Amino acid sequence: MFRGISGNVLVLGVVSFLTDVSSEMIYPLLPLFLTTVLGAGPAILGVIEGVAESTASFLKLGSGILSDRLPRRKGLVVGGYAVSSLARPLIAVATTPLAVLGVRFADRIGKGIRTSPRDALIADSVDAGVRGKAFGFHRSMDHAGAIVGPLVATACLAWFAFDLRAVFWLAGVPGILAVLLIIFKVRETGRRHLEDGRFLFTIPRGRLRAYLLVLFIFTLGNSSDAFLLLRASQLGVTPARIPLLWTFFHLIKMLATMPFGALSDRIGRRSVILAGWSVYALAYGGFALATTELHIWLLFAFYGLFYGLTEGVEKALLADIALPAERGAAFGWYNCAIGIGALPASVIFGMLWQRLGPHAAFGCGALVACLAGLLLLLIVPARRPAATT
Repeated sequence: MFRGISGNVLVLGVVSFLTDVSSEMIYPLLPLFLTTVLGAGPAILGVIEGVAESTASFLKLGSGILSDRLPRRKGLVVGGYAVSSLARPLIAVATTPLAVLGVRFADRIGKGIRTSPRDALIADSVDAGVRGKAFGFHRSMDHAGAIVGPLVATACLAWFAFDLRAVFWLAGVPGILAVLLIIFKVRETGRRHLEDGRFLFTIPRGRLRAYLLVLFIFTLGNSSDAFLLLRASQLGVTPARIPLLWTFFHLIKMLATMPFGALSDRIGRRSVILAGWSVYALAYGGFALATTELHIWLLFAFYGLFYGLTEGVEKALLADIALPAERGAAFGWYNCAIGIGALPASVIFGMLWQRLGPHAAFGCGALVACLAGLLLLLIVPARRPAATT
């Protein structure tokens, strides 16, 4: 099952597990905290999530480019994880929505610093023939952490009678453990780093540009998953069951991501991504029409397949297209393209919800996903992964 997965990928998988335990002790409770404790509405939630994710994505571009020009990527990875791990628990002291925005901003700065160098390090550490499996494994471990995190939060709230702020403080512990693991266990790979300005200020060309354009269009309809939790609350999922729903969601993602990543190693990336975007469109249509809590649980299960089909596979396809010496920058542009679309996606979704209702917001997201899938089929050629890096 783990054949071809290198030591670096295994360690970075555990790091993502611990980081997501920390993050997901907070994230499923954030909409509840904002709306009931701080009195914010859906539009504010959209602004907070959109600004946070867009900030991270612009930094992912800069850190990815920089990592190609440094002899080692590890320093950026350590620094990024450290910033996030120290900032994230400070949501516990927030008293206004603006304060939450500030903490999320700092958290996403750390994510922006680490993500592109880390993904490039993963791509450098494995053979191209198992790249889909490697990225799938990494995302599976991330989702495993997202299962444990809400369970810990549920135990703290239900069994130990902690309040939300106490749970947020405890979320700092696994984050610090993740940073220590990177420092002592992650190793650099032998590679040639760039010493000139190529790929620095120019937008990628050819197949990579076309791929990034399609991803950007898809992202315009891909709002924050916080809105799914808000929809769940509307349809009867109680605060005590929200973390359990989030755990169930990540269980589906964890189980699906590695097998679909390995499948893309055999049949090609584009077909798997198209299947995932089709699932997304159908799921969003379902969220628009849902009327009961049972519908929500079934839709979260189905929606989890979207992540399994796309998360690792999109990154593997990017690594297939990019030159080895420019992978950090390629991942930076990938994350930037997604981030540029993240702010308007969440803001527009929140405004549509507030003014026209959830049916219009989810319906719009489904239509954009259909458009992006058609463009992927038309302008991004099918490509089988090579046998070597």
